[in-house]
Amino acid sequence: MLGATKALAGTKMVTREEVLKALEQVVDPASGKSVAAAGMVEGLVVKNGNVGFALEVAPERGRGAEPLRKQCEEAVAALPGVLSATVVLTAHQGKAPDTPRVAAAPQPSGVAGVESIIAVASGKGGVGKSTVAVNLAIGLSQAGLKVGLLDADIYGPSVPRLLAIREKPGQAANHKLLPIEKFGIKTMSIGFLVDEDTPMIWRGPMVQSALTQMMNDVSWSPLDVLVVDMPPGTGDAQLTIAQRVPLKGAVIVSTPQDLALIDARKAIAMFEKIKVPILGLVENMSVYVCPNCGHESHIFGHGGARATATRMGAAFLGEIPLVGTIREMSDAGTPVVAQAPESAEAKAYFRVAEEVAKSLKAPLHAAPRIVLE
Repeated sequence: MLGATKALAGTKMVTREEVLKALEQVVDPASGKSVAAAGMVEGLVVKNGNVGFALEVAPERGRGAEPLRKQCEEAVAALPGVLSATVVLTAHQGKAPDTPRVAAAPQPSGVAGVESIIAVASGKGGVGKSTVAVNLAIGLSQAGLKVGLLDADIYGPSVPRLLAIREKPGQAANHKLLPIEKFGIKTMSIGFLVDEDTPMIWRGPMVQSALTQMMNDVSWSPLDVLVVDMPPGTGDAQLTIAQRVPLKGAVIVSTPQDLALIDARKAIAMFEKIKVPILGLVENMSVYVCPNCGHESHIFGHGGARATATRMGAAFLGEIPLVGTIREMSDAGTPVVAQAPESAEAKAYFRVAEEVAKSLKAPLHAAPRIVLE
């Protein structure tokens, strides 16, 4: 399970020293030492009563160390002043991973109760990918689908702010976390479990473990589609998700200028290498519309994403304008698709959602097996 949460009122917050003292009472059966003394506690974050860290074990122990992880989580959660305890299990490989290659062997069947999983990705940050992911998810929901939204950006989660979610997730009877529901979609983010200003100083294996648990230890079912808001780039998160679940495909978000399109092409090439279909490209911030006179100006250029899609044999899903309304509503946690569905900018998102919904009807593509050589 990803984390344990509880509500406290008028209680002093826990300190880092108190957390480590509690972990001195949890003994690792493999070494006979406490997890603290054995140096197994990595990336400890204590902020405003929210505690998170990774429990590092030898690779051969794998998921067999799950009972120990749970002991650590329960020990910390029991401390006075702890609002939430999040412990992820990670195995240290001892060396940097080599370049992955793709093999044809089948992978796990996916997330229980979720029919399709799609990734919303970009080659670089700052292109408005998360805003597109949130409005796409709500647009699919308003089209009649049961939709979930997973914020997979561990280092810079945006969904809590974009949806104005400040509460902690609860727990189901089976001890899985309950996703928070808003605007007709189910959502989960590491940002629900830690303070907004708390940096996640975690290494790659910790991120991989957290992502796996947010997919498998959250009560998503039933969903027609799970939209995964990926972090920017072509790194651990993308490979982890592609390896763990059979992605239906990826939506690539880019702005029109050449600099962004260079990285968008890298993202497309990465997904193609790991055998994930490209559902299409979205050109965000396509045209600036003056709020006073309605004049249109292509301040970032125009048509670059459409041209890139044509050149790379991918679908072009649509253009999203650069208007102040989208930014203002996003900052307020009231996405334009939910707040102003009749507006021109909302209709642009709906057109993208319509194209993505058509892709969901295609046969499911099996997840690749990613191995290291």
